[in-house]
Amino acid sequence: MKITDIRAWLARVDASRTWVFVEVDTDEGITGIGESTNAGGGGAYLIGRTYEMFKSDLTSDFSDAIVGQDPNDIERIWQQVYRRFTALGSRGFPTAVIAGLDMALWDIKGKALGRPVYDLLGGPVRDRILLYTHVAYLDDIERAVEDARSQVAEGYTALKLDPFSPEMGKKHRRYIDGKISKAGANHAEKLMGAIRDAVGPDIELMIDAHGNFDVPTAIEMCNRMFQFKLTWFEEPCQPESVDALRQVHEYTQMPLCVGERKYTRYDFLPILKEGIVNFLMPDICWSGGITEIRKIAVLAETFYVPVSPHDASGPLNIVGGAQAMMNTPNFYRLEMSKHSLENYNKVLKAPLDIRDGYLHLSKKPGLGVELNLDFIKSHSDPDWERMHGR
Repeated sequence: MKITDIRAWLARVDASRTWVFVEVDTDEGITGIGESTNAGGGGAYLIGRTYEMFKSDLTSDFSDAIVGQDPNDIERIWQQVYRRFTALGSRGFPTAVIAGLDMALWDIKGKALGRPVYDLLGGPVRDRILLYTHVAYLDDIERAVEDARSQVAEGYTALKLDPFSPEMGKKHRRYIDGKISKAGANHAEKLMGAIRDAVGPDIELMIDAHGNFDVPTAIEMCNRMFQFKLTWFEEPCQPESVDALRQVHEYTQMPLCVGERKYTRYDFLPILKEGIVNFLMPDICWSGGITEIRKIAVLAETFYVPVSPHDASGPLNIVGGAQAMMNTPNFYRLEMSKHSLENYNKVLKAPLDIRDGYLHLSKKPGLGVELNLDFIKSHSDPDWERMHGR
């Protein structure tokens, strides 16, 4: 079998983010699908252009085409693309590029063999995937409480939110000083208290701080939120410094979670060796796809640290993560957003099977889902179209 074509689809389903999907064709008529959605900053367009570049050899070094290769050679192709960008920096942008391609190759292999991806990874250790979802309307405590209650009523048993976002949201990915005002901190405390009171003690709550704090602010916020018995406090500070994370760990009893902006097993190993986090949350679309997230999970298993894949993207992020977690013993929960479920389903031919707070994967071969290309094409990202003169 040979790869005959690679196509990138950039869809603007809503105003918040461009979803990046990839199709990989073969000479045996099997097409695999994957996702490489990146979190803003124009990354979607870089990834889309890179897939176009993969179609043919370039005259520069280390630039072999993916078209023409055997799609069964998943590990070799992963290493080829990863090492191709070593001088640029192999983690972040390159691993996001790899992710969609890697998912598509696993999809092809599963379809060729007539088995779901999780069977190819060793078979399931569970029959469904436990989820957590997000609370919305965080600037309005009453609406947020009602949203939390309604999601619990639907069967979700864990909720995440950024209670600091009414003030800090505008600083996300625009980090300067890492501070929050007293009013912003007080709002966050009132919001978390109201939600805990509303959902009771048995529903798990998590906070995502989006890395917006400096060390002393992160410590203060962790300690103020400790009273709400959280499962974790996520990304208390920016992702670059293990030393900063260690300081937060030393001065709070709050369980900590990091990982969406760590990209490979090489990034996670120092954190695990330090023993300074309680959960890891790699993003399958940012960390190199199914191949790499499985390696991260196995590494974490040796430290008895649970893995909870991050999601801030489209439906293949969720499905790909679920396939990998079906046979991961140290899996905790898979992230999704109930508020994005309608949009997830718009780009799929059949809706995700979510019942009572669980995702149920089909037993269809490969990833088990297919893209609704008619919808995706009709919602093509306008900037992507402009770049192509359309």
